[in-house]
Amino acid sequence: MHKTEGGITNLKKKVLIGCSSFLILVLGILAFAVYYFFYSMDRLPVGEFLTQSSSPNKTYTIDFYLVNGGATTDFSVRGELVINKTKERENIYWEYRTENVKAVWKDEYTVLINGHELDVRKDKYDWRNDKD
Repeated sequence: MHKTEGGITNLKKKVLIGCSSFLILVLGILAFAVYYFFYSMDRLPVGEFLTQSSSPNKTYTIDFYLVNGGATTDFSVRGELVINKTKERENIYWEYRTENVKAVWKDEYTVLINGHELDVRKDKYDWRNDKD
């Protein structure tokens, strides 16, 4: 049987590479699943419409929804940004343990929601990532 420099046969080397590749793939899928199910804002509950707030020039609207967590968790507020020209929607705000929302636009792109300042073009607020 032909041996490589380190004394490991070619077959053993291939098995080691295959097992390592499989392990890396499984870990990657697991990491994605944890992010998707526990940290992504794409899967937030819908909730009941609460109110909306539009930017000064009506370029953006944020629709706010009250989410009832049921008997074991508190109320939450979800804010969904709507780009009025394209009707594209994206969750940008998720606050836990609140039933009220106060949104004040500082300019066309900056909004202050319950004390959290967001540039709607790039920022999001998710209480799960809050370091306070």
